[in-house]
Amino acid sequence: MTVNNKIYLDYNATTPVDARVLDTMLPCFNEKFGNAGSDHIFGWDAEDAVEHSRAQIAKLLNCRSSEIIFTSGATEAANLALFGFTKSNKSKGKHIITAKTEHKAILDTMKVLEDDGFKITFLDVDAEGNIDLNELEQTITSETILVCIMLANNETGLVHPIKEIGKIVHGSGVKLMSDITQAVGKIPVDLKEMNLDLAVFSSHKIYGPKGVGVLYINKKNKVDVEPHIFGGGQEKGMRAGTLNVPGIVGFGKAAEIAYSEMEEESNRIEQLRNKMEVLLEYVEGAGINSKNAHRLPNTTNISFKNIAGNLLLRKLNSLAVSRGSACSSNIIKPSHVLKAMGLSDELALSSLRISLGKQTTEADIDFAAGEIKKIVNQLKSVVL
Repeated sequence: MTVNNKIYLDYNATTPVDARVLDTMLPCFNEKFGNAGSDHIFGWDAEDAVEHSRAQIAKLLNCRSSEIIFTSGATEAANLALFGFTKSNKSKGKHIITAKTEHKAILDTMKVLEDDGFKITFLDVDAEGNIDLNELEQTITSETILVCIMLANNETGLVHPIKEIGKIVHGSGVKLMSDITQAVGKIPVDLKEMNLDLAVFSSHKIYGPKGVGVLYINKKNKVDVEPHIFGGGQEKGMRAGTLNVPGIVGFGKAAEIAYSEMEEESNRIEQLRNKMEVLLEYVEGAGINSKNAHRLPNTTNISFKNIAGNLLLRKLNSLAVSRGSACSSNIIKPSHVLKAMGLSDELALSSLRISLGKQTTEADIDFAAGEIKKIVNQLKSVVL
């Protein structure tokens, strides 16, 4: 995707709204503008639109519509899940297990819980980014109430074996939560098969609008989550506040499109990702992080040895790529994910996350690979 001679390769940060999604949303602003909580025809129409979207999202993820709670995004959903679950279940224990490579929305919330008296175990990962399943099993105690492991890493694309993790966790009588944000729309995500207790994800990663996300609560597994936003009783009392009907409608349409187009599009993007890696991995000092792991089809993370990493992104001013998570990208410090995988500060700072999407073309890949090669070779001559 080229905009003003700039190539966008940061789809894990956000995606442009699909034109079909935008067309579906527009009437919600000035024709079907009702409040979904109003008891008249305008409100009923809005409520019907919300429920239709809930069904579209449920179909994509193979879950019940009633298990979906709309929020303002995955971060709010994660806060609601973690604070709400721990408040409901702290009498059963105050131990939670997660991984060092989780998104900041999870890690920062865990630190708040830690300050509130919960014991948090942050699992190490290996050089590819995988947790040790034996270590996970050994870490679970009688005080453990929740394990929180993301499905796919936002920086490396690594996909955790969530079904195997679930067997270990549920076999110990513990609940399992997952941030599935980066996986939804890129690979099949079957919540019924995965048997997650809680999951969070957002619209703007799948070509829907920003400002809307979902908290999934498994009804079959009877997960207790107390609300912490009050003032109206919306979303079955779980999340008060007037619903963002245009955003929810757009989310539903984006889910519908993902359901029908994901397989073909993911195959196309994976071929482009593989070409990018072939073009770049033979650059002197280049290394693909999590190369040998099961990864998302659109994501590559490449480190370059012996270059001035602080200049890398600044020099790549014709490309939109990132050093790591968008939530932390304005802070110039090494990626906590790459450091957990054993990379030095210097190598982590000279790493690029490149994430492809629907508008990525082969010409984009050829140009981007050429630019990266050129800049990396220039920086090798800079005195460190």
